[in-house]
Amino acid sequence: MKNRILASLCVMACLGSPAQAQQGQLAAARDLYASARYDEALSLLNGLPGGDSPDRKSIEQYRSLCLLALGRGSEAESAIAAVVTVDPLFVPGEAEASPRVRAAFSEVRHRLLPEIAASRYGVAKAAFDRKAYDVSEPRFRELLTLLDDPQMGTRLADLRVLAKGFLDLSVAAAAPPPPPAKAEPAPPAPAPAAVSADHIWTADEPGVIAASALKQVVPRVPLAIGGKTRDRGLLEVVIDEQGRVIGVTLRTSIHPAYDALLMAAARQWKYQPATVNGAPVRFRKLIQIVVDRS
Repeated sequence: MKNRILASLCVMACLGSPAQAQQGQLAAARDLYASARYDEALSLLNGLPGGDSPDRKSIEQYRSLCLLALGRGSEAESAIAAVVTVDPLFVPGEAEASPRVRAAFSEVRHRLLPEIAASRYGVAKAAFDRKAYDVSEPRFRELLTLLDDPQMGTRLADLRVLAKGFLDLSVAAAAPPPPPAKAEPAPPAPAPAAVSADHIWTADEPGVIAASALKQVVPRVPLAIGGKTRDRGLLEVVIDEQGRVIGVTLRTSIHPAYDALLMAAARQWKYQPATVNGAPVRFRKLIQIVVDRS
């Protein structure tokens, strides 16, 4: 009898366009789940296409609910992982799922969020590198929302610094040009911009050839604090016209004891000076520090 009912539901769902058929089958699966007929609902869901389907999140969500109800925990985790991958910000509410299901979702999200964030940073940065700023800007905004998720905690704080910086650069680069001024006689070509001795240049400014490292030795972590440091930090240095470090600012701390060693070492670093129009200039450089515990 159950099989006949299920077949009737499938036939009804298959009427109309493929999209309407899929919506009908998904609705039938929801009804079967609500009636505690988990095996039949799962069978129907397994016959629906996944991939890039717009219904993939709902399909995997109900598949995970059926699998959990049937006590098939490991398979349910895979279905939950598919939901989180499609929409990492999705969290089932109290009205949608039981405490056990919400706990399972929470555990999988906590495990997968750093990996998803790193992957999304790669996609956004690739768009930025090919100057597709209209793509990179919303990608970096979505990434920052994900990094601010409560389940992310303090993990990947350094990635947030990088994402915010690239978002600001994307916004600036994507800004529309000012409206054209009224036609006037063209002025004489301007002379090359004068190089101010007080200005500190960055790699984003036009005409700048960035400073390159000649000596940049990062100290090792002392054994006494080897297991207590963060994996990465962010350091800002100001380099003068002779390639000497004249300013050091720690943007992301690694460990108080190691921070002091790192800043002392940075003051001894040497660079090929940055130049503008062929003249050496002061230059601000951001350096990501990767901790060496070997």
